[in-house]
Amino acid sequence: MRDLRALFEPSSVAILGASNDPAKWGHWLARGALKGNGRRPIYLVNRNGGEILGQTAYPSLAELPDRPELVVVTVPAAAFEQAVDDSLAAGAKAIVAISAGLGEMNESGRERERAVVERVRASGAIMLGPNCLGVFDAPADLDLASNEFPAGAIGLISQSGNLAIEIGLMAAEVGLGISRFASLGNQADLEVADVVRAYVDHEATTMIAIYGEDFRDGRAFARAAQDAVRAGKPVLVLTVGASEASARAALSHTGALVSDLAAVDAACRAAGAIRVETPRELVDLAQAFLVRTPVRGRRVAVAGDGGGHGALAADLAAGHGLELPRLSGPVSSQLAAMLPLTATTRNPVDLAGGGEQDISSFGRVVSTLLDATEVDAVLLVGYFGGYGQYSSEFEAREVAAAGLMADRVDATGRPLVVHTMFWASAPAWALRKRGIPVFRDVGAAVSGIARLAEREEQQPWGVPDLPPAHEPAAATGYFEARELIAASGIAFAEARRVTSWDEARTAAKELGFPLVLKALGSLHKSDQGGVVVGLADEAALQRAYTDLIERLGPPELSVEAMATVSAGVELIVGARRDVSFGPIALVGAGGLYAEILSDVAVALAPLDAAQAEKLLRSLRIARLLDGARGRAPLDIAAAARAAAALSSIAAAHPEIAEIEVNPLLVTPSGAIGLDARVVLEDGADAR
Repeated sequence: MRDLRALFEPSSVAILGASNDPAKWGHWLARGALKGNGRRPIYLVNRNGGEILGQTAYPSLAELPDRPELVVVTVPAAAFEQAVDDSLAAGAKAIVAISAGLGEMNESGRERERAVVERVRASGAIMLGPNCLGVFDAPADLDLASNEFPAGAIGLISQSGNLAIEIGLMAAEVGLGISRFASLGNQADLEVADVVRAYVDHEATTMIAIYGEDFRDGRAFARAAQDAVRAGKPVLVLTVGASEASARAALSHTGALVSDLAAVDAACRAAGAIRVETPRELVDLAQAFLVRTPVRGRRVAVAGDGGGHGALAADLAAGHGLELPRLSGPVSSQLAAMLPLTATTRNPVDLAGGGEQDISSFGRVVSTLLDATEVDAVLLVGYFGGYGQYSSEFEAREVAAAGLMADRVDATGRPLVVHTMFWASAPAWALRKRGIPVFRDVGAAVSGIARLAEREEQQPWGVPDLPPAHEPAAATGYFEARELIAASGIAFAEARRVTSWDEARTAAKELGFPLVLKALGSLHKSDQGGVVVGLADEAALQRAYTDLIERLGPPELSVEAMATVSAGVELIVGARRDVSFGPIALVGAGGLYAEILSDVAVALAPLDAAQAEKLLRSLRIARLLDGARGRAPLDIAAAARAAAALSSIAAAHPEIAEIEVNPLLVTPSGAIGLDARVVLEDGADAR
């Protein structure tokens, strides 16, 4: 683990390229650095000397009166190497490289970065960037970024400066802020995993938010995130890679080689991190995860002064797998006694104008629901906080009601989540100050409760170690792939390799009809009409053989015994290797419709059989495996063993880019492979 204290808590700071020009980075960073002037010496360096922001400017680092522990480099790319060398010569232990126009541009720029990093590491120093926005640490009074961040509890790591700024602005809107911020830039030296580790023991950081385009050593990142989660610090991950266009954008932005989203999802599953899709979702979940009281179940009581939001919340809750239990008679009676006759008191609870008649009823209703043993959490939706717009007296009553709710949360240990149209009102802020999340969108509030419940239910899988590499596979064809996979214990339908009609006829006599005939040598045999099933006799086999030879001209074919698929379900099980995260195990709906259904689940390989079964049960088609609509339950354990075996092959063979059995036919009495494929890193296929 690398020591990053010189980056976040330096004893002294020098700004190389400091400037009086308010349009330049050197000005912004010098201004921010001087905020910590009482905490540490701040040295401003400009080749022209003179005075900057009322401080003496030194012509060079060599002329400083003392060693700068941290140097911020804001010079143009052409002067980058010399600036780093001068920083190291001056005794710097950390460098923040703002300079752009290097590794994100081309291979020549990446080579320049690599040469600089060698010198940085040889000196025992560390470097953040280049092409970065800077660094911030609220408790250390360190403000070395172009924009200000609100102080708070979120440890922020980002490869995009603008996204970091947006997250900071959104966080401030709901009373959250940043404890530490590091702009990764090109990650020439420090990587996302290094920074995550530095946040794990940072007392002011209670959760970690990451925007990453390139995770470099993905498994190191996953282990660091796992350590954070185990330390009680939720990790939220925002990334890109769902489209070719986003990958191109990231490459031009930071020179990032973007990881596939499936690989990031697998790492998050292992670490217990949560992937989000937008900055808004990140901030919404940050607000939810900073709640003081955990959600220890999925039973939710919904209340609001008006039926629309309550009904909408009920539908959204059902979509998230939450339950709205019918409230017991005693609880319902208590509510009825404090509300108008028109109120609904079963769940959702509609105050039906009760809040309008008596604002304190909000506090009393929520308190009653928090006391109810038949619910695990309470969601207040709608108009709370809006009455204060009519008079200061009404606002004071709403603030008092907020205090009553918060007191009851403390007393019961049950969480309260609030949605209100008046999310910026004084009552909303009173709730937030007591640790109760308040959302402006009812969907975000419901999603927050669901994520909190999931957090209690699901334990991180852990990041698996990779085994020593086995003797490289030399698979160059379909039958070699079957042999490699079968050696792990996966059974296949019996097959014969043939290159002539006479061999095909002999194979048919050995195997018996019905048969399957496959034209080999194509990556997608079925898409090209290269697989013919249900061949009932020799005449049908000969017609199929002649057609495939004339139409596709395969170098060889496979004659195979035909499995009865009507009593089973076809799955795909396999693994592929990601450039950052290594081997990724995959299970999903298989057969002809695998790509159409897109029902897949992923995890870092290797898996054990129990983990593979959990993956299988997370699929949308999982109910079919358990015997839906009166069918016999299938041997899901056999499918899990096959998935685990393939993941182990992938983990032990770094030369394998992809390996899969598709379909794997799962029946009540076992699982059998009907097709196999191996793709080596050099591009050779086993089809």
